[in-house]
Amino acid sequence: MVVEVLDELDRRLIALLRADSRMPASALAARLKVSRGTAQNRIDRLLARGVIQGFTIRTRPELEGSRVRAIMCIAVEGERSGAVVKALRGLPTVDKVHTTNGRWDLIAELDTETLREFSDTLDRIRTIEGIASTETSILLATQKF
Repeated sequence: MVVEVLDELDRRLIALLRADSRMPASALAARLKVSRGTAQNRIDRLLARGVIQGFTIRTRPELEGSRVRAIMCIAVEGERSGAVVKALRGLPTVDKVHTTNGRWDLIAELDTETLREFSDTLDRIRTIEGIASTETSILLATQKF
């Protein structure tokens, strides 16, 4: 498996698209403080390399019964949290990353379309340099309060 190397601009662009995949290139460029052409070229390159595999919409969680959502607890080696968070930020199936105290250093929220994509995500995360160990739990149901 080839691990993609994304720079900070790529990761920030992916994060913006994750929040709103319909955001125009001009708006992305303004938020990233780059030219419209640079933003569009980055999107095109990420699409061509397969980093971005498509654009999607979000629906209410109760309508997404077939998605695989999980929580991954991550122990980080030494003082490598920043580098690990940066690497996680570039993965489209990582929805959020939280820092925490206690046994685990980070908690990642994963959101995938299929079990195959879920398995691939676990494989990619486990190869990130600086991760000592992980423990993952699939979310079976969500209760609203």
